[in-house]
Amino acid sequence: MSDQQVSREYKLSKGYTTYVFILLFLLYFFDYVDRMVVTSLFPFLKADWGLSDAQCGMMVSAVYWSIIIFTIPVSILVDRWSRKKTIGLMAVVWSIATAVCALTKSFTQLFATRTIIGIGEAGYAPGGTAMLSGLYPEEKRSRMMGIWNASIPLGSAVGIALGGIIATNWGWRHAFGIVALPGLIVAILFFFVKDYKTVNLVKTVDANKDAKARMGFKDIFHEFINTPSLVLTYFGFAGMTFVTTSLIVWLPTFFQRVHGLPESQAGIKGGSVMLLALIGSPLGGLLADLWMKKRHNARLLFSAIVAIITAVILFLAFSVFEGNIQYVFILFAGLVIVAFLPAAAAVTQDVVHPGLRAVSYAICAIVQNLLGSSLGPIVIGSISDAYDIQFALTILPGFLLVAAALFFAGSFFYTRDFAKVEKVVLEIE
Repeated sequence: MSDQQVSREYKLSKGYTTYVFILLFLLYFFDYVDRMVVTSLFPFLKADWGLSDAQCGMMVSAVYWSIIIFTIPVSILVDRWSRKKTIGLMAVVWSIATAVCALTKSFTQLFATRTIIGIGEAGYAPGGTAMLSGLYPEEKRSRMMGIWNASIPLGSAVGIALGGIIATNWGWRHAFGIVALPGLIVAILFFFVKDYKTVNLVKTVDANKDAKARMGFKDIFHEFINTPSLVLTYFGFAGMTFVTTSLIVWLPTFFQRVHGLPESQAGIKGGSVMLLALIGSPLGGLLADLWMKKRHNARLLFSAIVAIITAVILFLAFSVFEGNIQYVFILFAGLVIVAFLPAAAAVTQDVVHPGLRAVSYAICAIVQNLLGSSLGPIVIGSISDAYDIQFALTILPGFLLVAAALFFAGSFFYTRDFAKVEKVVLEIE
């Protein structure tokens, strides 16, 4: 069987693959519902326990800190034990932990419970990414990543909105309990899905004799460090998330201070920009896959072009225009900027050994969280303190241009790196 035939095959029937995809989409959706529901409960928690803004912020940060710490060990479990069992267990843990939040009686207890939610969610993105990469043909990888990642803004928006509604009508404790239940049901269903077998970590040492050898730690380390397109994609990802996280965090403040809007309207305007990812992410995945039919390194070139276009749009938005036309450009930026995500995420799977796909995305998650998501809001906030929020946001196009340069540089190595990946025919359990 040729490599091309292997890449174009579904491992299961299309109908069953779609069923697994729907479960993965719902789990990612409830992952973000459970993660973000606490943000709409801040006023209620502050009223009951007298929390400060910093303590409220720590409720969100606790989840991300756990993800950074535990994503590698959990992803190793995903790659070496079982994707479906690890994903099912993770979803059970984060759902139960979310429900337990309703029983907490102090900041310390709630913070500890939120940390456990983060442990549960630590390996979901790497595990889900690896599972999609194995179940769908390679040429559809970006478009499926794009649709799957649209669950993030959808889950965030629903979590924030639903939490506020439930808390207002029945109390904040009910909000945690109610949103936890659907995720738990989907998690149980996931234990029974079909999956492909765990891929042995072996490499070809003599192609003529089809001789293979087990990979040691040194081989695994070289698998990553000697793949320039992969390393450059990790850091390009960080540049993009630096900008996206900064926009999510600071746009409401920008609309308040620069446009003079009340807090509620500023939040809606900022949230509208985030929701455009529902369109941008699937569209980006589709376009990247279509281009890849004609150009093999299209996924990285597409990511570079998206970064450049977004840089131009944000430069015009924050440095040239004002008022309504400025808001139109910011909305356009929200639509375009996430288009890179499915293509770049697919690259983290394309150029690595099939038995290391979850770990590959876990490394990407660590780099983007450490250098992008966690740094962006602090840097922009510090510049805003020194000057003002509008000036702070004008520096964002610079980070996008750096990301574009990294993706573009990675594109020169993509074909060579792709060719050296161990070719494995995945088998269903």
